[in-house]
This record gives sequence, structure tokens and C-alpha cells, in this order.
Amino acid sequence: MVENDYVLQETVTGSVPMTAGAGRMYSFWDLFLATSGFSIATWCYTQGAYVAQYLSFTQMLVNIFCFNIVWVLIECIPILFAVRYGIDLWIWLRSVLGRNGVAILATVISLANFGWYAVDADLFATSMINLCAGFGIALERSLWEPFLGILCVLLGTAIALGGPRVIKWTNRILAVCLLAVGVVVVGICLTAVPLGELVQVQPDTSLYETALGRFMLSAEGNVAFAFSWSTQALILPRLARTERSGYWGSALAYGVVAPFFVAAGGVMAMAMFVQFGYYESDPTRMLAALAGPAASLLSLLLVAFANIGTQGTGSYVNCMIVKSGLPTVPYKVLVLIAMVYVSFLTWCGWIMENFGSFISCAAYIQGPIIGMTVVDYLLVKHRRISLRSLYALEGHDAYAFTHGFNLVGLGCVLVAFVTAILFVYNPVTGQIQSDIFLVTTGSGYTALCGGLLYYLAAHTRLRRYMLRDREELTV
Repeated sequence: MVENDYVLQETVTGSVPMTAGAGRMYSFWDLFLATSGFSIATWCYTQGAYVAQYLSFTQMLVNIFCFNIVWVLIECIPILFAVRYGIDLWIWLRSVLGRNGVAILATVISLANFGWYAVDADLFATSMINLCAGFGIALERSLWEPFLGILCVLLGTAIALGGPRVIKWTNRILAVCLLAVGVVVVGICLTAVPLGELVQVQPDTSLYETALGRFMLSAEGNVAFAFSWSTQALILPRLARTERSGYWGSALAYGVVAPFFVAAGGVMAMAMFVQFGYYESDPTRMLAALAGPAASLLSLLLVAFANIGTQGTGSYVNCMIVKSGLPTVPYKVLVLIAMVYVSFLTWCGWIMENFGSFISCAAYIQGPIIGMTVVDYLLVKHRRISLRSLYALEGHDAYAFTHGFNLVGLGCVLVAFVTAILFVYNPVTGQIQSDIFLVTTGSGYTALCGGLLYYLAAHTRLRRYMLRDREELTV
């Protein structure tokens, strides 16, 4: 009995393949709601308010939905293998990057991903302070902001420790409430400010001298936002019962629901500009200003519960990413380490102060991996892989490569990352380096470049090095 419990635990919070059967606990609606609850957080409003300043109303909606939907539909394609084989993205990537390559990059990317949860906690604290202020309760920001931020991390950690079953049941209630409140919020904005006035808002032209430049710089933020889900998106789907429910449950949440809340943030920010002459990204302040202090209570759902739920799901998926590279470390130990790390990032506040650069830098690491994974799955390995070599069973070392590193895959990541910074777009300085950016964006370039380089390498003499598994395929 103890042994069976251990096996069940390792399939749910470990790196063991999830076989078909009772362990597949997520239906389409379970996955859709869990993923929606994960993707809805205050950072949606921050993203929407950023885009709203530099684009017209129509341009904003096109920018938010088109770039998110297109890239999410592409990056979710490998979910099909996640469901079929019962493994997550990072287990598959052992065949693309090598076992040691995964151990390093999975850790690096998770450290970057956890920055999002510091943003999540910081926005939670700020909104709760503003909510109290709206009801005449003054909280000293320097004292309460770090305390409330870390409280958000602690509550999210409690959810993460419960694993995917707790996440599923939490989001069955939470996500439905959030979706309903999102519709109400948009209705409040359109009631407070006529649609015609929102359409007439003129964008700030200081970001770039041309309209195309401003549109694509805003698109960079949205592509990076879409990419932020990519390395996390293929964790929960391994628990889905069918490939169809795994793909659409994830793609609709990341590609439609999350952009809807980004757009809601943009609409609120524009409404604030029309009414009061300035842009705002905090939903608590916006709701209080547009509909009165009582309406700001909706932020208890939009911010408090949403950010805590996101914190919990985010901790689970990113600890699973790290575990794929470091499988011997217990899941709960990783969750507690993540709690300390995110609490530190929340306390120091650096990521929130450099939000735009942060999301692009994180996307520059994830972009090449997105491109390579899709190309590898569809065009190079043709949806077939050796599970024995993925888990390095005795006599199966097709993915050992060079001391555990696939030099071709890692080289593609490095080349895409460096050329994007030097020749396309520098996310740290915000400098557009060439007109390529006006076609692909910087993050989009890294995905296209990484995928193309990997595809070309597979059609040279390097193919034998990359595809040593073809003789032992059984599934």
C-alpha cells in the first residue's frame, strides 16, 4: 500500500509518466478552469494598461488578441505529446537539450518564471492597501506592502503543497467567479465612459516615432506575455484524459481568457484616462474611481483570490519544471524553496520596477525552446520518441549526447538569444536594432530563429547525432 501511494505521488508531483486511467484527473472543463484561474492575475491589468497608453482602442484589441491567440495556438501544439505520453515538456526536452541541459535550463527558466509570482505578490499587496484606503483605513505602505506580498506567497504555497487535486477544486469555484467578474468589470467601464469616447482616445506617441514602431513594441509585450506560459503550459495537461481536452483546455485559457483580462485592463486604463486624464493599472483604484468604493470590493476576487490562486498553481508547475531536471529532489522541498525565493524577490521589489525588461528577457530564453519543441515534435521526430532513453533505462542512452548536453539544441538556444539582442531588439535598453523587429518582434524572432536553426541542423550531418533514438522506437 505504501509503495502504491509512492508511485501515485511520483506520477502527480514527480517525473514518472502519467499512464491512462484514474490518475488522469482533469477533464476539459477541469483543465480549462484550472488554467484560466492560473492565468488570471493582476499582471493582466498591468499588461493591458501598458498597451493602452500607446495604441488606439481598436489597435489595442487587435494587438492583444491576435498576437496572444496566434502564438498560444502554436506553442500549445506539444501538449499533444504531453497527454499522449503522460510526460511534461521538460521530460521531452531531454531529447532536445540533453539531461544535463534540461537540469540547467529548467532551473534557470524557473528562476525567471518565479519573478512573475513576485510581481503577482507585489500587485496583491498594493491593491489591498489601496482597497483599505478607499474605505478610510490607512496602512503604512513601507510596513504593510512587504508583509501583504509575502502573505500572498504563503497562502499560494499552501495550495501548491496540496498538489493538482487541490488546484483543480480551488479553480472550479475561483475561475468561474473571476470570469463572471471580468464581464462585470468591462460592463462598468463601458457604462462609466461611452464606447465612442474610448475609440477617440489618441495614443501617446513618445514610445516610438512611427505608428508601426509603437504597434510592434506593444506587440513585443504581448508576444512575451504569450511566451510566459509556454514552459509552464505543458505541466497540467499531462493529467488530462484526452489529447483534445488537453490542447483546447489550455489553448483557450491562455489564448482567449488571459488576453480578455489584459484587454479588460486596457479598457479600464483608457476609461481612467478619459475620465481623469491619467492612466492607471491597479484594478482597485480604477474600480473605485469609475464606480465608487463599493465596486472596488470586486478586487477581492480580481486581485486577492486570483493572485493567491495563481501563486499556488504557478508554484506547482514551476517546481515540476525543476523536478524534471532534478528528479531526486522531493516536490515539497522544492515548493518550500520556491516560497523563500519568491518572498525574497517580493521583498526587494526589483522585478516590479523593471517589469517590461523582465518579461522580454524571460521570453528571450523561452522563445527558442518554443520554436525547437514544435519543430522537433512535428518535423524532426515526427511525434515519436523513446521513453526508455528519456528515463535513461539500462542499455538506452540515445539522449546521453555529449556528457548529458545536446550541443546542437543548446547551440540553437544560444544563437537565437544572442542574435536577437545584438541585431533585432535589446529588451534591457528598449532599443530596436533592425527592421526585422517590425515583422517578428524580438521574442517572436527568438522562436522562429531557434526553430529554423534546429530544423536545418536536422538536415545536415548533425542529424545522426540528434536522432540516435530511431532504432529503439516502440511507440
